[in-house]
Amino acid sequence: MTDTATAETTSPPGNSGPGGATPAELAPADAAAAGPVHSVREIEALIPHRWPFLLVDRIIEYEPGAKRIVGIKAVTATEWFFQGHFPELPVMPGVLQVEALAQTMGVYVAKQPGFGDRIGLFAGIDEVRFKRIVVPGDTLRLEVTMEKLGSRFGKGRGVASVNGEVACEGLLSFIIPPAGVLR
Repeated sequence: MTDTATAETTSPPGNSGPGGATPAELAPADAAAAGPVHSVREIEALIPHRWPFLLVDRIIEYEPGAKRIVGIKAVTATEWFFQGHFPELPVMPGVLQVEALAQTMGVYVAKQPGFGDRIGLFAGIDEVRFKRIVVPGDTLRLEVTMEKLGSRFGKGRGVASVNGEVACEGLLSFIIPPAGVLR
């Protein structure tokens, strides 16, 4: 079953796409037609990241039974990291693609009973491969399937893709400190 909560989708400053398009206007047609499961404001209520380091614009699929979640990041020419990576050839850093997958996973974990008030930290990044560059104008699809989720440790496989072509994939592991440790 898919979570069907909806809300108005808004973008933080600097997150409009080419020609001023919003991330919702840049998404694949099938995802836009279904509407967001979680808007950026709802994502901010679930994970602590904020602009400019919030790298998920919205969640378009959430399937707790399948242990799966899909987020979207509209990559725009005004992203802060393109100022130095690289001025003449803007390429989204691979480490930020991995971070976007981790944030998507963080939304999944935050929605599980008993995890909403806790923050996960990277424990490992394994089997990561980069297969396609990500440039301004691309819409990055962030799909994570959880493989394990315990009270203090979890891992999941993430795949970031653009138009069905894999840009980055890998196995992400995290630890969850006891409640109250990081807050």
